Amino acid sequence: MKISRDKRDSLTVRIISAAFVALALAIFKPFGLDAMQWQAYLHLFLIWVIGVGVCIVTDSILTFLFRMPSTTQKGVSYIIHRNLWFQLINTPLIALAICLYRHFVLSNSVEGNLLSWSNYLETLIIIAFCSFVIGLYWRFRFRSLYLAAELEEVRQLNEQLSKVKEEGSEVEGGAVTLAGTTSESITLSVDDLLYIESVGNYVKVCYLDAGRMPALQMLRATSKQMEETLKEYPMVVRCHRAFLVNLQQVEKIVSQSGTMQLKMRHTGDILPVSRSNTAQVKAAFQ
Repeated sequence: MKISRDKRDSLTVRIISAAFVALALAIFKPFGLDAMQWQAYLHLFLIWVIGVGVCIVTDSILTFLFRMPSTTQKGVSYIIHRNLWFQLINTPLIALAICLYRHFVLSNSVEGNLLSWSNYLETLIIIAFCSFVIGLYWRFRFRSLYLAAELEEVRQLNEQLSKVKEEGSEVEGGAVTLAGTTSESITLSVDDLLYIESVGNYVKVCYLDAGRMPALQMLRATSKQMEETLKEYPMVVRCHRAFLVNLQQVEKIVSQSGTMQLKMRHTGDILPVSRSNTAQVKAAFQ
């Protein structure tokens, strides 16, 4: 059975993390390991195996009980949030597993390893410290990798945006009338539409007037009604629950703090792109 890339990467992270714990124990040799010779390294190997096994169990708990699958597709914030929950569950479980190993295996060679609250607390403190250091490392590494990939993706999207500006839309923008629940309405060329923002019970239509200057019009309507009116124009998409944007009027796509944003032409306004709408925005460019 072929293992997905996300699962393979997750398993690699757990193997390396457990190896870090084993290395820390090899350096400081707690639990009476300093009194042993070569047998200490055999015990450290077995503790590493136990650590990997507990990590797999914790991953399964998060995936099937908490509905938090291991994936890099949901962004750096999701990864950090999931890893925090992983540490909160995994740390006491590994401490308990090592305590049981101390009780049933190490106590035969070294006194003082019997299962007790004091031994569990000692083990928990050691594992918590290792988990904290490991968490800092993976948090920095995942954030760096994800942001680098995101910047590259933004660069590619900006290249596609440049092509859209050069070639123009495949669907010619005609005149469209945007109306609300009152008598107020506005008729404009779709090409002149910049964006539509939902503001309470109203929408704010930002467009270019006859003098090619930015103008605003408030209509008593919902963004859903506007989206339905403009559904025939593929370059007008929802980028956020509060914004519809004409991608032909986007000057530049930027990445800020791990999120995609759209800088508009003529106004310089910055529109957010929510993670739930990112795929729709990308598809519109392609």
